[in-house]
Amino acid sequence: MESEISAFSTDQRYRWFAHHEACATSPTYSVLADGIADDPDLLALIERLPLPKRQPNLLLAAVRLHGGPIGDYPAFRSWLLDHWDRVEATMRRRSTQTDEPARCAALLPILAALPQPLALIEAGASAGLCLHPDRYRYSYDAGPPIGAPDARPLLECATSGPVPIPDGPPRVAWRAGIDLNPLDPSDPDDVRWLECLVWPGRNDRLERLRAALETARNHPAPVIQGDLTQALASLLQQVPDGATPVVFHSAVLPYPAEEKRRAFVALVQDTPCHWISNEPPGTLPDVRRALPSTAPFQTGDFVVALDGRPKAVAAPHGQYLKWVD
Repeated sequence: MESEISAFSTDQRYRWFAHHEACATSPTYSVLADGIADDPDLLALIERLPLPKRQPNLLLAAVRLHGGPIGDYPAFRSWLLDHWDRVEATMRRRSTQTDEPARCAALLPILAALPQPLALIEAGASAGLCLHPDRYRYSYDAGPPIGAPDARPLLECATSGPVPIPDGPPRVAWRAGIDLNPLDPSDPDDVRWLECLVWPGRNDRLERLRAALETARNHPAPVIQGDLTQALASLLQQVPDGATPVVFHSAVLPYPAEEKRRAFVALVQDTPCHWISNEPPGTLPDVRRALPSTAPFQTGDFVVALDGRPKAVAAPHGQYLKWVD
């Protein structure tokens, strides 16, 4: 989706965000983005940034990081004009590394069905919160929780179709992540940035994030800094004998350039590993073409695929999973 939206002009991009992404879940962000879309002064400042750095999510999180007001557009506008240099510096340094652990609920049925134990490699891992699917609890359709009684957070997911809900979480023998700018779950500045990436009013997501961060701090997993292709090749060589290598990613492929994205896909397809993608359909044309015409897909959904074959349609933050295989 982001790769398609980036072709919009800046005002169109913010208006799309206001009316198609934020309006249903964050009215505060919807009002602010709508105001920006009609504000030539702010648009001119935003357009000083490189195209990938003009994202509404990134701007609004940076404002919150610096304590800017978000409840009233005139106050927001005035503050942002006065503090643009600080916000711009943050936008250039940071990125939208939304690390949503609830996406593990969309991945769990596939992970649990693979030969165990697993060696997990997450591309675009941020703080590595999705590297711990075995350490969380799950409830599908408000059913009995899956996982250890003391596991946190509890990830709830609605389903449709014949989702192969497992009896328990997968067994993970080894795990590591890759990111251009890894975040540290024990670093207060990185934690604060992750919290600012949660949209206002989503207290459920904030609580889930904090619980997952605690789990990640208690069980550190390496997230190495590096390029998707070069770092991936290195990590694959470290997979221990007897473990099934699984490369996975969620909401990552909209951001690399098309050439880099194609190189990454070619690498995972040519490597003896399983590949799980959880991405907007526009980022993987072959997966989109393989999606059944009867799939219950709606704007904003992700497609979950195993080795390039669509298995399910999922909400971007794991709220639901609709099996299509």
